[in-house]
Amino acid sequence: MRWAADAVATMREGARLRLDYSAQSLWRVDRMIDGLRGERTPYAAVENVLRGLGAYAGEVIARQTGAEWWTSGGDFWIRTPDGRLWDPIDEARRCFAGDGSLRLLCRDATRGESRR
Repeated sequence: MRWAADAVATMREGARLRLDYSAQSLWRVDRMIDGLRGERTPYAAVENVLRGLGAYAGEVIARQTGAEWWTSGGDFWIRTPDGRLWDPIDEARRCFAGDGSLRLLCRDATRGESRR
């Protein structure tokens, strides 16, 4: 997904954060989102960044599980081979709100567990 590739490039160039599509890299992504929240950054200022980081988490899940992107009505989900849908872009928003974790979403999706 293009948003994920854009997020990787932006984080490498702007924040000097290397994202390698590993589950471990999502620790850094969660911490970065926590930092944005801690700085009280307005949501409107980071909306596109959050979308990109959520897409990045979706790509991590896709690469680890063979999942595919699904879209409907402008919303995007990851569908894992067991048929379940995951919403990493919304999870990035939830992380920014203080009630989510891309790292845990990835862990659950790759283990085949449901978080909700």
